[in-house]
Amino acid sequence: MVLTGPVVRRRLAVCMAAFFALFCVLTARLFYLQVVQAEDLQRRAQAQWTSESVIAPTRGSIYDRNGAVLAMSATAYTASASPRQVQDAEEFARILAPVLDMEESEIVERVSDTSKGGVTIKRQLTRETAQQLKTMMLSYESAGSKALSGLYLEEESRRYYPMGAFATQLLGLTTIDGVGQAGLESSLNDYLSGKAGSILEEIDGKGRELSYSASEYVPAVDGGSVTLTIDASIQAFAERAAREAMSVNNAKSVRVLVMQPQTGEILALVCKPDYDLNDPPRDDVATLTERMRNTVIADAYEPGSTFKILTAAAALDAGVTNVNEGFYCSGSVYVEGGRIRCWGNPHGAETMAEALENSCNPVFVELGLRLGIERFYDYMELFGLGEPTGVDIPGEGSGIVIDESVVKRVDLARIGFGQSVAVTPIQLLTAACSVVNGGKLLQPYVVKEITSADGEVIEQGETVVRGTTISEETSATMRQLLENVVSEGGGRNAYIEGYRVGGKTGTAQVYVNGVVSSDTHIGSFLGFAPMDDPQIAVLFIVDEADVAVDFGSTTAAPFARDILEQSLIYLGVAPEADAEPQAEVEVPDLSGLAVSDAIAALKEAGLGYVLSGSGATVIGQLPAAGAGMTEGSLVMLYVEGDAVADENNRVTVPDVTGLSVAEANRLLRSCGLTMRIEGSGVAVSQSPEALARVTPTTSVTVTFQPP
Repeated sequence: MVLTGPVVRRRLAVCMAAFFALFCVLTARLFYLQVVQAEDLQRRAQAQWTSESVIAPTRGSIYDRNGAVLAMSATAYTASASPRQVQDAEEFARILAPVLDMEESEIVERVSDTSKGGVTIKRQLTRETAQQLKTMMLSYESAGSKALSGLYLEEESRRYYPMGAFATQLLGLTTIDGVGQAGLESSLNDYLSGKAGSILEEIDGKGRELSYSASEYVPAVDGGSVTLTIDASIQAFAERAAREAMSVNNAKSVRVLVMQPQTGEILALVCKPDYDLNDPPRDDVATLTERMRNTVIADAYEPGSTFKILTAAAALDAGVTNVNEGFYCSGSVYVEGGRIRCWGNPHGAETMAEALENSCNPVFVELGLRLGIERFYDYMELFGLGEPTGVDIPGEGSGIVIDESVVKRVDLARIGFGQSVAVTPIQLLTAACSVVNGGKLLQPYVVKEITSADGEVIEQGETVVRGTTISEETSATMRQLLENVVSEGGGRNAYIEGYRVGGKTGTAQVYVNGVVSSDTHIGSFLGFAPMDDPQIAVLFIVDEADVAVDFGSTTAAPFARDILEQSLIYLGVAPEADAEPQAEVEVPDLSGLAVSDAIAALKEAGLGYVLSGSGATVIGQLPAAGAGMTEGSLVMLYVEGDAVADENNRVTVPDVTGLSVAEANRLLRSCGLTMRIEGSGVAVSQSPEALARVTPTTSVTVTFQPP
């Protein structure tokens, strides 16, 4: 059949159209590949013939004030594999699983993915594990076996803490990738982390480096180092004391803060319970989260009687009282119809100085009310309460202060002795330091210096005075009063022979389900030394001790004493040469004795006593039998039961006529008697009369008249 011209032309047109359409499609495809996808394809191609390795920078170290290493970067290893080079995935996994402590199936799954040029099997291997793997690789290779073909070991960095569980919440921790996760490791991460480098190399289809290939090298920039104000030795003293207090008191937690009161430098910070920084409980998120929390900085609590340091300082500075002013404690006081009790038996007549020694609640209620709302709140603001201190540690809380516009007189009364106000430990210690350092409210700090990898100083900590709280004269008076609390009053368990120690104990209430618990308390001691020029301040807090007696004088003061004594010796503060040594005596076993017999045994041992409760029989004592106490110290006797009306359960009433209120009160208290006052001046009569035989808890009414 002969094709006509039109048919030929039509078929030719169709063919040309088809070829043109195909040409357009190919052109569009080439345009798409060479222009639209060019960058992505170039990157993918480059990824196939090149291998980029990240050079991790060395994370900077953290040092104490004397150069002791607290945190550093150590060498660790990563086991990786090239799936395309692995000959037998199952045999490969069988050999490695025991060494890496992994499931065989997990290794098989990872090394069977040949779509990847390299996979990570396990990171953060120790030097010992890495050496074992190297030995195995050489052994199989020398035997001509390719069972471990494709296995590689790469060096990486891991965070190492030489002292383990040491300043745990302060230092914080890093992620497995070396990024700051908590504490100073997190807040200073930008200084410590440095900048990563890289190596770009050409490889073949099996991921092997090509000989004589070009490579690109970008060096890493190591992180800077941080020097803290922490003293590792004092931190060790505090760590040891906290562990002992936690164990002895069966406590829920223990918090310790040590500062230099003249500069605001933090010398030690402890929160128990904690964990070994080298082995954090990462598999238990709840526990890790709880134990990472820096409760010294973040958590507020009602401080109890340690707050009386601030109330006393404010009252003296404002001129609403003086150290010799007389007060009378009947055991309780009524404010706006509510009854506020003292912590123990009535103290009777006492001076303001003695009220601080006795930690008398009614007197501090009176001082708070005398100051008044406006003035008391002015002083609390001066002390920095209700706002963060500005410390350079992450997560600081601000405490809780009732708004001045809604506070009532009964609230003010309770604030006077440390209730109805909540402070963080660092707030309280910072404010208290201003009471003894001449009135300077300092900004506490822990970062002493930050330097770059080449030694250039980037930042430097310094003492910052935030304001003035009280006058230097008031500060000098408070130093003497607080010294008396330790030498004569409720803080005697913190007494250190040869050193002038001052401080105050505290026993604060705890709320359980919104209600004040009568069985659970927070015991604390806040102390300074030496009182002529304080160089160290310690706040020791024991939370919810599970012991028969959980007063701060027993749960906290003895342990704070250990820290103070060890630190003073370490700092080279010599004991006073002319200090009269105080003899130490052993506390006798008084449990089960009649009160009169217990008192006689204590007097024979050279110790005094304080009664808690009423009755004829001793059911408990503090300290326990066998403990050593300085001669003249007070032993708490817990008594109950019906009084037995026989002569053996009585004491002789001393003759107090001719004595002042304070002298008469001290003499009667030494016999276990309380005093009711009528008039003022010197004692002219008393009832019961002198030499009468009465039960130890009897109240003696004494009439005073001007001389």
